[in-house]
Amino acid sequence: MKPFLIALAFFTTTISQAQDLAKHVNPFIGTGGHGHTFPGATVPYGMVQLSPDTRIDGSWDGCGGYHYSDNVIYGFSHTHLNGTGVSDYGDIMLMPTMGEPSFDNKVYSSTFSHANEKASAGFYSVKLDKHNIDVRLTASTRVGFHEYTFNKAGQANIILDLNHRDKLLEGEIHIINSRTIEISRRSEAWARDQYVYARIEFNVPLKLTKVKSNGDYMHSLSDEYSGGTESAISLSKQVKKGEKILVKVSLSPTSYEGAKLNSSEIKHWDFDKVHKAAIALWNKELSKIEVTSEDKNKLAIFYTALYHTMMQPNIAQDLDGKYRGRDNKIHVAEGFDYYTVFSLWDTFRGAHPLYTLIDKKRTADYINTFIKQYEQGGRLPVWELASNETDCMIGYHSVSVIADAMAKGITGFDYEKAFEASKASAMRDVLGLDAYKKNGFISIDDEHESVSKTLEYAYDDWCIAQMAQILNKKEDYQYFMKRSQNWKNIFDWETGFMRPKKNGGWDKPFDPREVNNNFTEGNSWQYSFFVPQDIEGMIQAYGGKEKFEAKLDEMFNSESKTTGREQVDVTGLIGQYAHGNEPSHHMAYLYDYVGKPEKTNAKVKYILDNFYTNTPDGLIGNEDCGQMSAWYVLSSMGIYNVTPGNRNFSWTVIKPFFDEIKVKLENGSDDVINKKEIIVDNSSFGFEVNYLRSSKEYNLIIPVPVIQAESKAFKDNLKIELKSQNLNDVIFYSTNDTTSKLDDRIFIKYTKPFVIDLTTNVFAYIEKNGQKSNTISATFFKKPNNYSINIKSVYNPQYHAGGPEGLLDGILGTENWRKGDWQGYQSQDFEAVVDLKEVKSVNEISARFLQDQRSWILMPTKVDYYISEDNVNFTFFGSVNNTLNPKLEENTILNFTSNETKDKKARYVKVIAKNFGKLPEWHQGAGGDAFIFVDEITIK
Repeated sequence: MKPFLIALAFFTTTISQAQDLAKHVNPFIGTGGHGHTFPGATVPYGMVQLSPDTRIDGSWDGCGGYHYSDNVIYGFSHTHLNGTGVSDYGDIMLMPTMGEPSFDNKVYSSTFSHANEKASAGFYSVKLDKHNIDVRLTASTRVGFHEYTFNKAGQANIILDLNHRDKLLEGEIHIINSRTIEISRRSEAWARDQYVYARIEFNVPLKLTKVKSNGDYMHSLSDEYSGGTESAISLSKQVKKGEKILVKVSLSPTSYEGAKLNSSEIKHWDFDKVHKAAIALWNKELSKIEVTSEDKNKLAIFYTALYHTMMQPNIAQDLDGKYRGRDNKIHVAEGFDYYTVFSLWDTFRGAHPLYTLIDKKRTADYINTFIKQYEQGGRLPVWELASNETDCMIGYHSVSVIADAMAKGITGFDYEKAFEASKASAMRDVLGLDAYKKNGFISIDDEHESVSKTLEYAYDDWCIAQMAQILNKKEDYQYFMKRSQNWKNIFDWETGFMRPKKNGGWDKPFDPREVNNNFTEGNSWQYSFFVPQDIEGMIQAYGGKEKFEAKLDEMFNSESKTTGREQVDVTGLIGQYAHGNEPSHHMAYLYDYVGKPEKTNAKVKYILDNFYTNTPDGLIGNEDCGQMSAWYVLSSMGIYNVTPGNRNFSWTVIKPFFDEIKVKLENGSDDVINKKEIIVDNSSFGFEVNYLRSSKEYNLIIPVPVIQAESKAFKDNLKIELKSQNLNDVIFYSTNDTTSKLDDRIFIKYTKPFVIDLTTNVFAYIEKNGQKSNTISATFFKKPNNYSINIKSVYNPQYHAGGPEGLLDGILGTENWRKGDWQGYQSQDFEAVVDLKEVKSVNEISARFLQDQRSWILMPTKVDYYISEDNVNFTFFGSVNNTLNPKLEENTILNFTSNETKDKKARYVKVIAKNFGKLPEWHQGAGGDAFIFVDEITIK
């Protein structure tokens, strides 16, 4: 069955006279709350984002460099991220001051008032209170333009501080002459190795007055070079009251020569002319969608949302086409423009489908950029930033962008090469993909965030299958269509949820509201409806349309409260629906697929009315490089792309939010959506669709069985039960040791639960109608001893390692602590007593601990061991001090081992590990409480 779609009447008109739509943009939307946007000056998709920085501490709400709750500006830097959840950028910071120059940012910073601050598309201005300096900012694509008005006479300074926000790896400052300097800045933050070159030009001569450098040069003011990991200068001039200094800063990712070339974008010193050009660029882009409304707030929200979708991806090549590739070499883009900042986990859902509608040329350029990154770096981008792969978030969602473009007939890139790159990215053996390919799903044992990764890989594989079908690659189509069904292997038919698996069975206990490391920024409710590639199959898995509708109702009507880990991204709750984070964004539209468009309309209208406002906190969650706003743009137009890459129904269409919407297409015509003229049809929007249905000539998979037991480790014996979704399924199993080859194992038909009394591997598969499921496995460990443990501390329920016995079961956790094999303790020491059950000779006591300082997990400062025969009177056995540097970033495991040359008798062993305490100033979470992560206690 097709979803019931309300399609709207469209007709072609002539292009209307250009409007000033930029006037509706309010760049302060999202600068408060958790929106993480910035208010500064930029042009569509520009290299420069010139904006004030009020946050330099790397805090989460300061990711964009600015937060509306602040009242201090540290300076004006030229690169900013729009609504991300990780901090970076803030390159090439300038700050005007007066009097004696200082490089202490507490001195050169200034308070400001929002009453003296303005922002609009391509423009920002503010009065700096400390020295009564008026600042105006605007920009072209590659050049930032500053105007400083000094309202008092005296010595005016312009501070250039390269040690701003992220870590400076190497900075250089070249004094060309009294009006020109050149800069290179290599830095490390989210992008581990970022290069920025800049050419800074002044309209008047300035004098070098102060230098900060730990490099080899510029030890005196007569030198012309500053370098090293500390680099700052002050340039000064005596000014009269009201005198202005103008500054142009051109950026380049490649070289000084590139920055000089890019400076030619602005060949004059007329600030207002640059400002008007920026407005014109914005009007050109914003006019691609014209909406009609008498409500000025609605217009501000809509056009600011559209503005936010156009702030990135950012052009990342010089005027001559040179760019820095993923191999850190300089290349030339031929026949396309090269871009950066691809927040693909977010933007594949709504932003990129929007671009396919209003910006086909850039869509092709983005894909050409992907292909070049594949050729230079060996894989498609996941979350690319400044020619760095951050490996942030999950999936390989470049393939969604590619498949959607191919499905919609967008040209301008090599389909064959794009498919090659997509397939190569999907065939890697990292991030759980090896287990995913072998078993048909990812379990907790394989990789953290296993449920989310299984689901998102399955959708991406479907996208690759659609490409294969377009290219008539039949074997690839079959292979990836099979993989696209892997969601079935983590769907629990009994509870009706996508659920994590561990050691072949369902992980217990299970709470669908719990936010934990089995999901990416969410819980089971927020992932149990992510099967956009097989919505019909998902509906059937839930028991049909009525039960599916009831499940959606239950989600929206549940208590708006999650359990488990505090996840700052999970905001905008309607029941368990979380509009503030992307995994929920398609869910309201699923009612359409069970014939209930009125419920979709009601939910979408509620979100549009309540979660987007014309205020600084007007975004319910992170903007995430335009995705939060893209949802608003599309939904208010009455369209949404639930399944990017779908060749049959590109847009689900609902009642629009505006009276009339006019979309300018690249062929010069307009499509018009009129709220009053709706019809029921199967039309698509904005382009012709190839109505060839996806072939059903592919094999449906048999979901894998479930291997259930009370625990992974046992003392005496353990009952094993095998289960499947359908009663008529036949399960085959084998119990073998680890020395046997899979081909040599003898599988027998499962008829009833069985008991094991030794460490055993269990293998199982389902056979049905001549087809087999994947063969899955589980390993159950007989404990190496009969010890028991009494833990005096309280572990975080998120990090329980299977309970107290997990510290004595002989199963050792790995560096990937998110897989659940470690116990975590925060704000406290770890203390436990092990009962050996009888008095024994004790020669050695050891405990394993893990450090991942970026996740607040640090080694204990020391571990003390005590022994006793009666569990009352303990004597000191030994102490081990930590030797690992707490600043070390690599995940590290250490054994804290204490040895005795003479046997000591004991039945009870006490372990006390001292917590690191408060995180120090150098740590991103400074002031927070460190975790202790402990896994196994060994006594010999």
